[in-house]
Amino acid sequence: MAVDDAYGAKQWREGSDDSEIAFMTMKISRATCRAVAEYAFMFAERIGAKVYGGPKWTVSPIYDGLLKEEMDAAAFKHPSVVYQPVLIDALYAGLISGAADSPLVIPALNRDGDCLSDLVMPMFGSIAGAESVLLSFDGDYAVQVAMAEAPHGTAPSLFGKNLANPMAMLLACGSVLFYAAGAGYEGCERASRAIYESVLEATANGIKTIDLGGHATTSEFTDAVVDRVRTKIEVWSTLGAR
Repeated sequence: MAVDDAYGAKQWREGSDDSEIAFMTMKISRATCRAVAEYAFMFAERIGAKVYGGPKWTVSPIYDGLLKEEMDAAAFKHPSVVYQPVLIDALYAGLISGAADSPLVIPALNRDGDCLSDLVMPMFGSIAGAESVLLSFDGDYAVQVAMAEAPHGTAPSLFGKNLANPMAMLLACGSVLFYAAGAGYEGCERASRAIYESVLEATANGIKTIDLGGHATTSEFTDAVVDRVRTKIEVWSTLGAR
């Protein structure tokens, strides 16, 4: 959920010294919770994943409970999707302990999702190892707008050194093409697949930047990916593959 919740909430303080109290007024809407929950189940169904996790609905049954209600409703509409609702703290524990050993889609409130994105990537290598995508939906939860980016922000200390990991930026390109393919643009599905496969194959073959324990520079990794993408597209075109 990339809107509402703690972001943009009204905050103020009253009193002074030890009597000072800080207040915060947050909000979420049922429409947004429904969009998050419904798309989570639709996407999980598409990729064969499990919907896992949830907010802290036991402590906050009115506020967090709104998302949990919509998750339950979406689960009823998508009975083929495995649904394992757990509280957000149990979700963290499950991810760290390895209890969640299958592909996952995790619906989350805005701040919970922000924490999750920074937790999960270092667990599997590097925060530069995946793209971030912001989606906007129409009334039927079809994607209207997709904006992909690297989630890690800038790294001024690496500027000009040719050491930064470009995986997230490359995967962001693949992600944009993935959603363009969903919108019916010809050739985008093949190009998206080529980028994703090439990034992962290059890494699996030992071409890794320093954050992943390798010695490749930014340029060397990027060149390796581009070469693989070019080869895949040429081979698939020759074979007439989509």
